[in-house]
Amino acid sequence: MNDQNEKSKVNYVQVEQSEQFQQFMNKRKKFIVPYTIFFLVFYFLLPICTSYTSFLNTPAIGDISWVWIFAFAQFVMTFVLCTVYVKKAGALDKEADQIIKNQVQKGGAA
Repeated sequence: MNDQNEKSKVNYVQVEQSEQFQQFMNKRKKFIVPYTIFFLVFYFLLPICTSYTSFLNTPAIGDISWVWIFAFAQFVMTFVLCTVYVKKAGALDKEADQIIKNQVQKGGAA
């Protein structure tokens, strides 16, 4: 049993320095950073626009102003981004598990 524990130990410093892990992190950043920027811009645009402009207060459909449409769009955006993130995170988790598995097979060597 001790022999099995020795084989399953991973040197995470070497994993972090491996080319496979570096590519994985770059791929992850290319996914997360644009989504985060989009979310923050879209989220803070509503309070900024309502505080410093009045164009969202104009009627869009009957008595419903653009501010209500924009606010509703934020809920839609949140659900869409959450769904996309969950699907992508599942794929990224599988890739991370594969990297760790590869490193265990190599004995933790980069």
